[in-house]
Amino acid sequence: MPLLRRSEFHRLLEPGQFLWAAGIEDTFITAPWPKTGRTLDEYELTQHYERWHADLGLMREIGVQGARYGIPWHRIQPRAGVWEWDFVDRAVDRLLELGIEPIIDLVHYGLPPWIEGAYLHRDFPHYMADYAARTAGRLKGRVFSYTPLNEPRITAWYCGRLGWWPPHRRGWRGFVAVMLAACRGIVEASHALTAVDADILLAHVDATDLYTAEDPRQSPAAEQRQEIVFLALDLVSGRMTPESPLWPWLLRHGATEAELGWFRARPVELPLVGLNLYPMFTRKVLRRRRSGELRWTMPYADARIVTDLGRMYWERYGAPVFISETAAVGAVARRRAWLNDSLAAVKQLRESGVPMVGYTWWPLFALVTWGYRQGTHPPPFYLKQMGLWDLDAKLDRVPTPLVGEFRRRAEAGTAHIGELGEHAFAISPGGTV
Repeated sequence: MPLLRRSEFHRLLEPGQFLWAAGIEDTFITAPWPKTGRTLDEYELTQHYERWHADLGLMREIGVQGARYGIPWHRIQPRAGVWEWDFVDRAVDRLLELGIEPIIDLVHYGLPPWIEGAYLHRDFPHYMADYAARTAGRLKGRVFSYTPLNEPRITAWYCGRLGWWPPHRRGWRGFVAVMLAACRGIVEASHALTAVDADILLAHVDATDLYTAEDPRQSPAAEQRQEIVFLALDLVSGRMTPESPLWPWLLRHGATEAELGWFRARPVELPLVGLNLYPMFTRKVLRRRRSGELRWTMPYADARIVTDLGRMYWERYGAPVFISETAAVGAVARRRAWLNDSLAAVKQLRESGVPMVGYTWWPLFALVTWGYRQGTHPPPFYLKQMGLWDLDAKLDRVPTPLVGEFRRRAEAGTAHIGELGEHAFAISPGGTV
């Protein structure tokens, strides 16, 4: 497959195009856990900083055309005013040498530790915009797609609702505060990126949970949670209005009308929306326990989550969508089943006219679970086998039969995933169908 360059990257938005991609888990949490002193840098824990050249070569083995690839802001800018680009330059050049188009993640949860208060630092949006502009300038002519901030809802959950990550807020007021701040950063970074290079295609990516309630009487609770799933995209695209279902909820939890109005005044277009979904995480069902307590559960999902969420996002935003992360955890047989079933769902969506324009297996190889930061065992103890390659006790990359299977599908291109009709891209300038 030919490498897409410059504005040609926008060809993904044309009927018949499809992007096969992969990614390497890149969670960066720079704040130590108080009881262990551990941070969480997935590139360090899986030895990607040392093995990056060979790791990126693995992507060539599976025939992908694109790579979602995170860059470590905390290493690029270790101190205010200090910029170190060597790792980024080498990794991007390696991907391009391999004929693989990078989709660069600027932020994947964590921030440089010198930004005190993390997302709630008053200058965070300014820092984010500066970082985005400098990155776009550095990589201009080489990189043409960016995700400003991966999974803003999960960021707000762990930073603002649970308090595990900086700025360690708790409760729904903390969630709302971090969500608003993260989304202001996304808006400022998006405008900064396209100001430097008008050819940049922004891919806005979030976790895409599907909420339901076992008891119909609890449906309003599930519907509210589903609205929260859409909150980040609604904010950055200027869709949050006084008529929105979450408007009064946001005001009750600390947002002001002026803060919400700021997003309507500076809307960001959504040319491409990425859906991060996993069968073991994405389905949420509200159930009543024997004790009478209502609890959210996570039953393992089938591939209907792909078709249901794909249609929901297309109908809500009128923007082409792609699977920006997906995988199953455990035995190769389970991972193979998910690969087959999820691609069949993608095919079904495309044939029904939903512009599902790409598929990303994430992660390429196993990751170290987030529990490492709170634990005491060495990294291999926390490995979660979700990739096309496994990691062994020495962190060596061990190919599974999925390597050849994924490569055959990618080489076959759209033969495996169906074609789109011209009508699928009847999108107005306002982003609605």
